[in-house]
Amino acid sequence: METTELLRRVRRIEIVARGLSSQFLSGSYHSAFKGRGVVFSEVRPYVIGDDVRRIDWNVTARLQEPFVKVFEEERELLVMLLLDMSGSLDFGTRGRTKRHLMAEMAAVLALSAIANNDKVGAIFFTDKVEAFIPPRKGRSHMLRIVRDVLEFQPAGKSSDVSCVLPFLRNTLKKRATAFLFSDFITPSFEKPLRVAAAFHDIVALHLVDPREENLPTSGLFYLLDNETGEGRWIDFGDRATRRSFQEESRRLRTEVQNLFQRQGIDYAVVYTDKPYIKELVRIFERRSGR
Repeated sequence: METTELLRRVRRIEIVARGLSSQFLSGSYHSAFKGRGVVFSEVRPYVIGDDVRRIDWNVTARLQEPFVKVFEEERELLVMLLLDMSGSLDFGTRGRTKRHLMAEMAAVLALSAIANNDKVGAIFFTDKVEAFIPPRKGRSHMLRIVRDVLEFQPAGKSSDVSCVLPFLRNTLKKRATAFLFSDFITPSFEKPLRVAAAFHDIVALHLVDPREENLPTSGLFYLLDNETGEGRWIDFGDRATRRSFQEESRRLRTEVQNLFQRQGIDYAVVYTDKPYIKELVRIFERRSGR
């Protein structure tokens, strides 16, 4: 992609994302992703009425008078975008690809996080971790993530979610809210998901193009697998063939949904041809009510 065209697309995504973030998500995001608990701030002399469970016995012994630990709410969050860059994300039949949809949603979430004074980072993955962008604040950092989503050329083509989850767990020592973007073509990652979700707060966003569910009712089509590079001719005029594809699509969707449900992870399906903001708001509102 030429630099001028890339900058134009990044700018257009920023304009759309900024409008959606300020209009729909600013309050919802703040309510849904509050600080997770409290962190130690300082010690001070004990006064009558203080909770004795907060006495710092080491400081008390050293200074020969009682001191208590003071805690404050941890407001700043760490937001990570886990972005599937495999070949299947370049598929799209309704004006934008799944990758373009992912870039726009990433921008919306990043802007919401920045408005909440949170840090945002990203991990690009295929069947291996391709790139790691450390968490930072600021508009220029957000734009860098969007630009990289659009132009990044990964070394791998296939997808394996199980590679990014251990990397997230091992790289970030502080608890993060991680938005996992993928089309989840190979849902065989339950064990690493369980391990990562025990420490990090994960939200799964399933990217789908409508053509993957609503097949043509007639005609001979050449289908190319963007991940393997293999292709074959399919006659969608054959009812048995069409039914087989649709049943496999439903089976995969159910398997993915059940996988996240078993782990208690928020999950939403977003389509390339439909507004996604309602799904994000629905997730945020559900979390706010917990």
